[in-house]
Amino acid sequence: MNKFFHQKLRLIFIISAVLLSVSCKKLIEVPKNPLGQIAEGELFSDSLSALSAVAGVYSYEPGSGQGFAFSDNSLAKLTGMSGDDLSTTISYSTTLSEFYNNAVQPVNSYINSMWANSYKSIYQINAIIDGINKSPGISGSFKNQLLGEMKVTRALYYFHLVNIYGAVPLILTTDYKSTGQQPRVSAEEVYNQIIADLSDAQTKLVKDYPSSGHLRPNLYVATALLAKVYLYRENWQKAYEAADKVISSGQYSLESDLDAVFLDGSQEAIWQLPSLVTYAQTQDAQDFVPYSGNIPSYPISEALLQKMEGTDSRLAAWIGRTEVDQGNGPEIYFYPNKYKNTASPAPTTEDFMVLRFAEQYLIRAEAAAHLGNNSIAVKDVFKIRSRAGLGDINYSSQEDLLNKIMQERQRELFCEWGNRWFDLKRTKTIDAVLGSEKTNWRNFQSLYPVPLSQIRANSNLTQNTGY
Repeated sequence: MNKFFHQKLRLIFIISAVLLSVSCKKLIEVPKNPLGQIAEGELFSDSLSALSAVAGVYSYEPGSGQGFAFSDNSLAKLTGMSGDDLSTTISYSTTLSEFYNNAVQPVNSYINSMWANSYKSIYQINAIIDGINKSPGISGSFKNQLLGEMKVTRALYYFHLVNIYGAVPLILTTDYKSTGQQPRVSAEEVYNQIIADLSDAQTKLVKDYPSSGHLRPNLYVATALLAKVYLYRENWQKAYEAADKVISSGQYSLESDLDAVFLDGSQEAIWQLPSLVTYAQTQDAQDFVPYSGNIPSYPISEALLQKMEGTDSRLAAWIGRTEVDQGNGPEIYFYPNKYKNTASPAPTTEDFMVLRFAEQYLIRAEAAAHLGNNSIAVKDVFKIRSRAGLGDINYSSQEDLLNKIMQERQRELFCEWGNRWFDLKRTKTIDAVLGSEKTNWRNFQSLYPVPLSQIRANSNLTQNTGY
């Protein structure tokens, strides 16, 4: 996608956001004293108004706390500190250091923001789904496309909520008389809804992207996320089949240049979000990349550095290095450098990556190993390692092969969407790994606390064990 189109798309999103706030404010904003129901037919009289609302869901403005902002730098840096991807040099903020020290409190503002912003977006999505379903002015194929997109996006939110907090309220309507006091439901029930949403989206979406670039979901976005969900549910056969469909589609390829992976128009992108600003294209770069002479706020952990092989090209491309002298001689720091643009003008345009092709190889490899298809697993891992300038893997047992795959996931997916933190939990290795690396680790900390402010607002919410 060329620069002109990218700028045009940003303009579309900005215009859509204005239309959304002016024309559709009653529908997508959660008012202080919300009505029980949105009036039928109030929103979507035609396709343009529906598309405007959908564009608002995708509006990504780094640091705004809106749209997808809850899950970009916050999820990466918070789970990175909680796990073994990142350390921190921050001493001025106990709110942030709580994550590194595995001492997160229910009053922590980041915990509340991730919860509140997620449900605000889910409300917006539910309202759009309801409005589209009730609208007589939208064609069948266009209606299916938008419904499919919204169900993929809702599934993405719930996938992260259930992995961050465990059991959470499952809200599928805009009726705040009932949903405002909904209790938490089991993780199993949340996952069932995620799978139902993604499966339905597969029947509604087509192979082609609905607009230029990979900025809105198509069939393979739904399938790629479903592959990840099945992997987390240990349904190895379905995870394998879903990842295989994406890999065999011919629509994606691994970028040979690691510096191109996170750029606008990346061939590896299954789903990207364009930034609405030019001065800070992603919040990841703003938080992770230090300015000249400054110590990184979130250095790469020693544990992750030790797992990187010396000839791994990802060391140079995705891990930055800086020397800082504070009067006692130069000290070397390493920091996440997948997103590099910290100022405008920037020589390249970086889009925020939601799903990428490399992970599908790793999903298929892990599923294949569990199914006993070791040769396929090794070939898929080699695809990732070869791109990084590394050779094949050797393994001595099925357990060793799976361990090698998990190590490759950490090297490839570090500081992306909480992948490492979630991997430690789903593979039940979190106690062994963090117990040996952190002196104050306790098992209940694998789930973050339910925000105290949410419990006070909803008497039916319960707190996670240990908090």
